[in-house]
Amino acid sequence: MNDDTEDKIISRYICTANHGFAPYAQEELRRLFGAVKSTLLLPGEIFLATLEAEPEEVVQRLAQNLPVFLRHIQPVDFQDTGDLPALERLAVYLSRRAELQGEKVSLHVRKGSSSFWEQSPGELREWLQGKLDSLDAEFTVQEPAWVISVYADGDALYAGVSRPEANLSSWNGGMIRFRKEDGQISRAKFKLMEAEKEFAIPFYSFKNAVDIGASPGGWTSFLLERGLKVTAVDPALMHESLRKNPALKILRKNAGEVKFRENEFDLLVCDMSWSPKLMAKLVTELLHSLTPGGSAIVTVKLMHKKPMAVIKEIITMFEGQRMQVQRAKQLFHNRDEITLYMIKY
Repeated sequence: MNDDTEDKIISRYICTANHGFAPYAQEELRRLFGAVKSTLLLPGEIFLATLEAEPEEVVQRLAQNLPVFLRHIQPVDFQDTGDLPALERLAVYLSRRAELQGEKVSLHVRKGSSSFWEQSPGELREWLQGKLDSLDAEFTVQEPAWVISVYADGDALYAGVSRPEANLSSWNGGMIRFRKEDGQISRAKFKLMEAEKEFAIPFYSFKNAVDIGASPGGWTSFLLERGLKVTAVDPALMHESLRKNPALKILRKNAGEVKFRENEFDLLVCDMSWSPKLMAKLVTELLHSLTPGGSAIVTVKLMHKKPMAVIKEIITMFEGQRMQVQRAKQLFHNRDEITLYMIKY
């Protein structure tokens, strides 16, 4: 009997999810590719996955079935021991990658929880960049043609070269970071800022928004900055810096107590720390106030052990109210939740 396992085409990736959600990212890969061989590199967050598919097929399937929990992947084209000589060999390997010659290249470097490289990832990036002069590449952060991804773990060195769109996120490890502003009301604002970039949401095109469960006003402040008129619904106080804003109407009521006109808003947002079903029930009862073609952005809190089933149930509830889901994703700035972006038809 012949063993044909050696004939199987495989590709390998370092995969990243939010802390604690790696098992669900692994399940997403299993549903797409069948058996997945996984090795944990950082428990609950980063794992090495071997897929029985060509790299082009992996990219295509993920693009057609955008995952919720798998935040970022980087190909493993090069693997070596975790030591300084391996870094020298990596530099030689990369300098011979003809597709990088004279191109705009972004160099992404991450370290495991323990690593042979004792300095910072930034210093490793500078060291590698200095070794790649022969490429005549333009190293950049913005809009690269290629991404070199390097992961320095305790006893291994992994690296790969890919187009930025093949990594699910163009940010290193899918970690998009924003600087906290002076007077910023809450870090919840970062979730909308990330959604704006990740989902390409045209916030400047909206006119009139309602923010359900708005206090203390992190999301409301973002919408006001984008030039929208906002109706904020919450029995708790809004931040004092917002209260006198002429573009803001504050309703100190529970979401179940407010009454709105048909088609009153073209944007509805909700970031309430309530159970998923209760949030969905409250929001769907207010969807009559959202104009056809209007958008809704809500966070779904994952309080149970079966998040995939919860997400499916909540999406079904919204789809029954003429809402078309554009994206469902656990953003980097989400914690035990995901963000839903929907459009009413």
